[in-house]
Amino acid sequence: MIETERHGDVRVLYWRDGENRVNLRSLECWHSALDELAAVEGPLALVVTGEGRFFSNGLDLDRFGEHPDEVGPVVDGLHRLIGRLLVFPAYTVAALNGHTFAAGAMISATFDRRLMRSERGYWCLPEVDIGLALSPGMTAAVRARLPATAAAEAMLTGRRYGADDALAAGIVDEVVAPDELLDRAVEIAGATAGKDRKVLAIHKRQLFADAARACGWTV
Repeated sequence: MIETERHGDVRVLYWRDGENRVNLRSLECWHSALDELAAVEGPLALVVTGEGRFFSNGLDLDRFGEHPDEVGPVVDGLHRLIGRLLVFPAYTVAALNGHTFAAGAMISATFDRRLMRSERGYWCLPEVDIGLALSPGMTAAVRARLPATAAAEAMLTGRRYGADDALAAGIVDEVVAPDELLDRAVEIAGATAGKDRKVLAIHKRQLFADAARACGWTV
């Protein structure tokens, strides 16, 4: 489901599970991959991307209909993932290859830099339309990384942002042609991989520790 590929000092995580829904299995894969990367010594930067039409379409609501007992553990696991990514001890780049909705949008917001492909795909927090409020931890993570006006508009209106609108709002940092997206993400990550990771980790904690703790991640 999540495959790792090395490009010099950059590790690319490919999330390959159709719509890349968040469920117990995907969370296990995420944390397993991050465990391996956290153990890497020396230069490191991280790129994450999806495949096809989706970066992530959010929580696996269809599965919850059949397994309602999994809702609580999945939401708790999502909180921990968001908190972990906020303070992950390496520079992180999200290459948003397609639709990035709900929990997927929250995950994307935790990255140090966000690139979005042109031509296709939306970024959206649709919870106000589907009756599922963000938790205080989710809100803290979104507010920690996005401009205040963008976080408020996204949460209060459920607006679907195309790439150019997401760039204008400060939700993403660059819009890139589809065939250049991954190369550009690796280029940016590679330029930061040699930074002092101990200092980077300290700075991330100084910037985002409160939000990470609100998500239940021990800092």
